[in-house]
Amino acid sequence: MPRTAVITLAAGRHRHLALQRAGLDGGSRAPGQYVVVAMGDPGLGAVVAGRRPEAAVVDCPVRDGRLPLARARNLGAAHALARGAELLVFLDVDCVPGDRLLERYAEVAGDRPRSLLCGTVAYLPPPPDPVGGYRLADLPALAEPHPARPAPGAGEIQDGTDHTLFWSLSFALTADTWQAVGGFCEEYEGYGGEDTDYGQRARAAGVGLTWVGGAPAFHQYHPTADPPVGHLDDILRNGGIFHRRWGWWPMSGWLDAFAEDGLIRWNRSAARWETTTR
Repeated sequence: MPRTAVITLAAGRHRHLALQRAGLDGGSRAPGQYVVVAMGDPGLGAVVAGRRPEAAVVDCPVRDGRLPLARARNLGAAHALARGAELLVFLDVDCVPGDRLLERYAEVAGDRPRSLLCGTVAYLPPPPDPVGGYRLADLPALAEPHPARPAPGAGEIQDGTDHTLFWSLSFALTADTWQAVGGFCEEYEGYGGEDTDYGQRARAAGVGLTWVGGAPAFHQYHPTADPPVGHLDDILRNGGIFHRRWGWWPMSGWLDAFAEDGLIRWNRSAARWETTTR
């Protein structure tokens, strides 16, 4: 079995991180490394100290208030690879791994060594007990896999053809594949676009996309806005970077919703979206 590192990024969400750790500790296979990248969160070390699995905290400073998600993932991967990781598993801080997630990713990596491996993700409702939070044993019954992504059954895999469906909530890849793709583009800062860009980088590098059954993750509830108006500036900025790199606009559903709400407009002469309030 490959030496496996789990990498997660955190800025706050300490309670969510604690449940993720509990999920890893209760899994069928323990990670060889657990790398937590603290994005402008100096108190994170105290949260993870003295618990299993033992976590290495990597500091990633935040500039201008925008979370450097791409840079943080690259830092986490570099830390893990320098210490001998052969399989990198990225989990969003909100995601709790199913009990066989690491085991299943490792199995499929042997069959699909040059592919992005994506397990299913189910979005959880608010915890039934707001004080005590979720119980690990209850998570599989609380939500179904997200309907916008393939969801093969346990023990099944499905080779994908649409790299635009890649997302970074839960995915794995071998060290060699990470080197082939080249990491996340660090021009992106703040919310949106960097994982869609990574999917396109993988496609351009000839790296496949595989949907993995039996490797579920459960996304803990937190309040959201749809569309995410609080991230509008980040989405426009990152969307522009993506358009320059790949020739089309990502996050089109959000952009259309912003336009319908009168928050942005299409500047035909400049061929770009811009806010209506400036």
